[in-house]
Amino acid sequence: MTQSALSHPTLDAPAKAYVRDLADGEGVDSIFLVRDRARRLKKNGDPFLKLQLCDVTGSCEAVMWDSVDDCFAACAVGSVVHVTGGFSVDARYGATLTVRALRTAEREEYDPADLHDAPPQPVDQMVGDLRSLIETVRTPALGELLRRFFAEGSDTWRVWSEAPAAKHYHQAYRHGLLEHCLTVAQAVGAVATTFPGLDRDVAVTGALLHDIGKIEAYAAAGEGIEMTDAGRLQGEIPLGYYMVRREIESMPGFPPDTAQAVLHIILSHHGALEHGSPVVPCTREATLVHMMDNLGGRLGSFDRIEKTLGDGEQWSSFDRGISAAAYFAPRENGHYAA
Repeated sequence: MTQSALSHPTLDAPAKAYVRDLADGEGVDSIFLVRDRARRLKKNGDPFLKLQLCDVTGSCEAVMWDSVDDCFAACAVGSVVHVTGGFSVDARYGATLTVRALRTAEREEYDPADLHDAPPQPVDQMVGDLRSLIETVRTPALGELLRRFFAEGSDTWRVWSEAPAAKHYHQAYRHGLLEHCLTVAQAVGAVATTFPGLDRDVAVTGALLHDIGKIEAYAAAGEGIEMTDAGRLQGEIPLGYYMVRREIESMPGFPPDTAQAVLHIILSHHGALEHGSPVVPCTREATLVHMMDNLGGRLGSFDRIEKTLGDGEQWSSFDRGISAAAYFAPRENGHYAA
């Protein structure tokens, strides 16, 4: 194991250098979370590493040309690593962090808050809001279905309440799934009282359960998030559909039409076949949940993007989560400046 590739741990680490603050030509000596890792070959057949490193402010591409075998295990997805190297911005290839040395970071060297985002609201408040929302569902079968999934202390509740909502683009942090499903269901509940012909109980139930399959599709990988084998082979929508269908089938007398309405929401909530839904929304309730789910995800992307901006910056770079660059005008207490 070479000294240049794996340096000895030192607990007197320099101040954290955030991804958003990296500048062309700057040396880097900081700690990051490994989001992705791929072993590639140079033209001469020698291996090199392509990495995606991230922190609470964003992510960057990184490359390590030498000592691949020494460092490969240390930079597994979800690992926290200490990196030294140089950051550059090439007109053709874009921004890259060239890694000269890499090692596993000691737990005392970093604050998890520097690496992970978190919900803007306290978890206890979100849990209270969820319980209150479930109590507004008056259809007995639907209320019981929700209580079965979200019973405090159950295995499903323990995993669901702490799970991320996504791997990258929105609410990709602990309790993110709770935050996302709650806000989507709250929006659905409010809008359902505005438009005629909507079954609010079905819509709210579908909104709370629409992403339930993610608890089987995603898993913690060290400090990161990875897809499970089931997530890769089956997908979160089929996993969620079968979870909810199995639970419904264990409830004697569950109304068939109501069951079909909820299951259709789960199957169609991505909105289009090319986005992973096996069917498109064919009911008012499914259409509403899809629209609010899409809105919640996109607004969550704006929250993520805003954290990547440096002081005084108003425009982001192009972001795949919103298929555009994002603009943030000056605000005072949440309102546009006068």
